[in-house]
Amino acid sequence: MPLSSRETSNGLRRTVVIAGLIVVAVFGALGARLYSLQVGEAERWSSLSENNRIRLQRIPPTRGLILDARGTPLVDNRPAYDVVIVPEDTKDLATTLNRASTLLDLPPTNTENLKKAARKRPAYEGLTVYRDVGWETVVALETRQLELPGVSLEVGPLRTYPFGDFASHLLGYVGEVSGSDLESGSGYRMGDLIGKFGAERAWESYLRGVAGGQQIEVDSLGRRLRVLSRAAETRGNSLVLTIDRRLQQFAEQLLEGKEGAIVALRPDTGEVLAMASQPSFDPNPFARGIRQDEWKALTSAKYDPLSNRALQGQYPPGSTFKIVTAAAALEEGIVTPFSRLYCGGSYRFGKRRYRCWKRGGHGSVNLHDALVHSCDVYFYQVGKQLGVDTIAEYAHRFGLGKPTGIALTNEKPGLIPTSAWKKRRFNEPWYSGETLSVAIGQGYVLTTPLQMANVVAMVANGGKLLRPQYVGRVESPHGEVVEQLEPDVLGDAGLRRSTLHQIREALRDVVNSRRGTGQRSKLPTIDVGGKTGTAQVFKMGRKAVKTEHMARHLRDHAWFVAFAPVDEPEIAISIVIEHAGKGGGATAAPLARDLADFYFALTRGRDYQLTDAGRDAAVSVASLSGPPTAHPETEAMPVEMSDDVRARMLARRGRS
Repeated sequence: MPLSSRETSNGLRRTVVIAGLIVVAVFGALGARLYSLQVGEAERWSSLSENNRIRLQRIPPTRGLILDARGTPLVDNRPAYDVVIVPEDTKDLATTLNRASTLLDLPPTNTENLKKAARKRPAYEGLTVYRDVGWETVVALETRQLELPGVSLEVGPLRTYPFGDFASHLLGYVGEVSGSDLESGSGYRMGDLIGKFGAERAWESYLRGVAGGQQIEVDSLGRRLRVLSRAAETRGNSLVLTIDRRLQQFAEQLLEGKEGAIVALRPDTGEVLAMASQPSFDPNPFARGIRQDEWKALTSAKYDPLSNRALQGQYPPGSTFKIVTAAAALEEGIVTPFSRLYCGGSYRFGKRRYRCWKRGGHGSVNLHDALVHSCDVYFYQVGKQLGVDTIAEYAHRFGLGKPTGIALTNEKPGLIPTSAWKKRRFNEPWYSGETLSVAIGQGYVLTTPLQMANVVAMVANGGKLLRPQYVGRVESPHGEVVEQLEPDVLGDAGLRRSTLHQIREALRDVVNSRRGTGQRSKLPTIDVGGKTGTAQVFKMGRKAVKTEHMARHLRDHAWFVAFAPVDEPEIAISIVIEHAGKGGGATAAPLARDLADFYFALTRGRDYQLTDAGRDAAVSVASLSGPPTAHPETEAMPVEMSDDVRARMLARRGRS
């Protein structure tokens, strides 16, 4: 039955009313939402909008300089371009990074690591993808920025070591902060550089500086439009070292082609004048981010270039340890300066014969002669009477068996054995025969070159044990002295003046007597005192084996410790050459002579003399004595010497 017009009209009316109510409800909801957004949440959304357009950017601080004693910069900073990405400004981080590596001709990055890093940093804070990119990359990025949303360039300071591998073990290197550094609560942020090794690590709190910040305006792609405000960073303090670049450089030249270490100290203050370790490494790759292949090459390199042999190399000290045994014997009354013991070339103890280095023996010798000739049999007999624990007591007085306390990480303590130590270590008693080896610096005894430099410095300075220090003072960025380091006396050996006098006179004759084992360290105008040492690496048994028939790694280490001038000491030197195959008198003593002569040339303003078979070849050091250059990166590294002089020096090294 057809609907009436009245019923049709009522239905249409209801439809219109319902539709109207729906429209009103929708617009009401929209109005309420708009009101909420524009009024109720206006502050929140305004803040989000501003944070997307206006960002706070942290400015990492510039690290302080490291200078030598004359003010020459050894570690500096230079501007570098870094490629940075803000993950929030790109829709697909992985795609953008892959495109960047292709367009900019850069190696691929680890996207997963970057994603993890992104979750740990504040929103809109950039992540450094590539450090210190070249000018070609800078131009490529500037011209293709529209294709790389979120990617930009930042200019910041890059740590630089202008002299390459010079003093690298002492200066150290920097690297990006690790997870543990970030969790330490010390204010580091992702991407910051931190000292990882050497002085850079030990003096991090002085060198790092204080970060600054700036407020920047960016567009929708995250590109910087302008800087709105800026709070400058505070540069780190500078370290002024006690080492002279020229002496340090010369010490490193003396070690060319060898594995070993040279340490030179000022006996009365403990200041480090030089600390060289070879082989060495270039710290510059660490600052820009060392690549995996570079790290693998370093860690797998022959002779371990990352090891600082001066304080991490532990070697038997050989006959240089006889200084300690002699001091103990005099102090304990085991011998007097006039006591004589017989050396017939060997000493029988139990069922074994302990040989002297001189097959025919030294005959009847007193303490003075025993040190001058380095008679093993004399010290076997003295050591037997002293006992291992008494020897250890005096070794500890000389600072052996524990770190010296120098402000560098991973210093090794060496080892001074005692009867209690052996019981703990091996659960075995100490045997008297083992004491004989300890008395001449063999057996379980281990020392570092830095420790032995301290030993000879104590003989020179009257028995004071000083902490070695390589930083003279800390300066603010404006040149004001923040901290002046004074000599740090750790203790005293407690030796009688007569004991020290006897040892000093004997060490003088080790060098200056015609029968001394250290004649090759003699200087024509300055008295040098010293002690040779040969550290046996391989126990040969009854039958001697010629060095040339032994594998290199089984050959003896060569030692020499020295101080000069004997009466008013200014420098104490310790040298070890690994697997030299010859004694310290032949191999290490000439290096000590040259280093001492070069030191006195610098301090007395005279020529450096290279003595070769009675002929003197001189090279002027006048140019090296002037004011420091303002641009060390342009200064030639090698010490200035004529080609013929340098050839003669290297030829003599080969004969040694």
